[in-house]
Amino acid sequence: MSGDGREGGRRDDEVRGARRIPGPRGAVDDLDLETVERPVLPPPGGSAPDESVPEQGVPEEGAAAPEPDEPYEPEEPEEREEPEEPDRPEEPDEAGPVPEPPHAVTASASAPVLSHRVLKALLGAWALSACSAEETAAVEDHLTVCAPCADEALRLRDAVGLLHTDGSLDLDPALRTRVLDGCLGRRPARVPIPEWATAYDAETARLDALLRDIGDSDWHAPVRLQWFEDERAVTRRTTVAGVIGHLMAVDGLVSAALGLDDPLAGTGAAAGTEASGGPEVPLSPTRRTETYWAATYPPATRAVREPWRALTHELIRTTSLAGPNVAERSVSYGEFALPLQDALLDRAFECWVHGTDIAEAVDYPYKPPSAAHLHRMIDLAARMLPAALAGRRGAGLAGPARELVAPGAPGRSVHLEVEGHGGGDWYIALDSPAAVGSPDRAVAQVALDGVEFCQLVAGHISPVEAAAGQEGDREAIRDVLFASASLSRL
Repeated sequence: MSGDGREGGRRDDEVRGARRIPGPRGAVDDLDLETVERPVLPPPGGSAPDESVPEQGVPEEGAAAPEPDEPYEPEEPEEREEPEEPDRPEEPDEAGPVPEPPHAVTASASAPVLSHRVLKALLGAWALSACSAEETAAVEDHLTVCAPCADEALRLRDAVGLLHTDGSLDLDPALRTRVLDGCLGRRPARVPIPEWATAYDAETARLDALLRDIGDSDWHAPVRLQWFEDERAVTRRTTVAGVIGHLMAVDGLVSAALGLDDPLAGTGAAAGTEASGGPEVPLSPTRRTETYWAATYPPATRAVREPWRALTHELIRTTSLAGPNVAERSVSYGEFALPLQDALLDRAFECWVHGTDIAEAVDYPYKPPSAAHLHRMIDLAARMLPAALAGRRGAGLAGPARELVAPGAPGRSVHLEVEGHGGGDWYIALDSPAAVGSPDRAVAQVALDGVEFCQLVAGHISPVEAAAGQEGDREAIRDVLFASASLSRL
């Protein structure tokens, strides 16, 4: 090692391509000026030749001079040394300008350069607009030069568009029916549900799905029940839990007809008697409901759902196991009676109507029944209209009978045309419940939408506003529309 701290005889400029770090400058007294070749000075007034002036900082070939005279540069600390860049070209041997400090380079640098693998992994976040500004710029710059990543980015953007749909995310109401039909098509049930009970099964299941979705506070949401009575609309306010209690109270009439326990046992509703102390009589739906509401204190909450759902399951199970003859078993409603198959259809209709009332109170989407089930509900109402007309005529609320005919003979009729969902054509006998409606004896025609007709029967719209089209005897049309509204009840 020489006296200046370098290994013997090695010169820094012998290592080509490496960053040159100049050594410390020697003292002036240590420099032997006699060994340094002096340049030839030009004569006065002349210019020196180019070759006569040696290149500064590079010693001539063969000269054994010590380190050339260079400006002194203090040695920088090792941690401040600028990192080498892999693609940076080699620096010339000549002493160049002093490099900028490292902080100056980082201050003007842009976003970090990311590898192809990292950029490809960011495509999903970029499509969702979840990248930072630097990542977004890096990805978009990369997409301009990489075709496979650009194609993938387009596919991901299209997929993101499918996530932002304007359609409802609620399940199709017919999904349950389709799934059950598919299952039963593969393996039929050993004890199938009677066809006339499928509407009740479907509507109770739809209402139960609504009840499972609502929160605890929604059970106390106010619900306005509405029906038609004494030629005017009547309303009653209750809660969601009160509506379910009302449905359970009226379902008890069907359970009594099947020999099952009355769900209102212990509340006084199932053992009502006449004021004179006579034998027990079936209570009307209104009286049963009022008794249940009066006996339920504090007001019912979501706890009422379980006994109501258990009762509906028991009714469906019992009718399925009872055999075909049970369809004609009479179910008393107090003032009138229906065969069991019509009573369950009536209960299905009421489940849908009150399910709609609840859905409006809690802002829940609720669609009408399937076309087949809605058609049966309309058919039941049409078959009940002649008796309703006779009852209103006896009370002086309808026009007199004009042509009495023998039972089973065709009589004057109104053509009821129900359009749209679950629609059809019915001919309503006007003068006698025993007469048969006939197109040949039709004196008027009225056209309504299927859902609109059901709302009229439920007492939710006025008879004056219900008909979309009327033709023929105006009195007959009015009697049919008001008789339809009179079928409604609490």
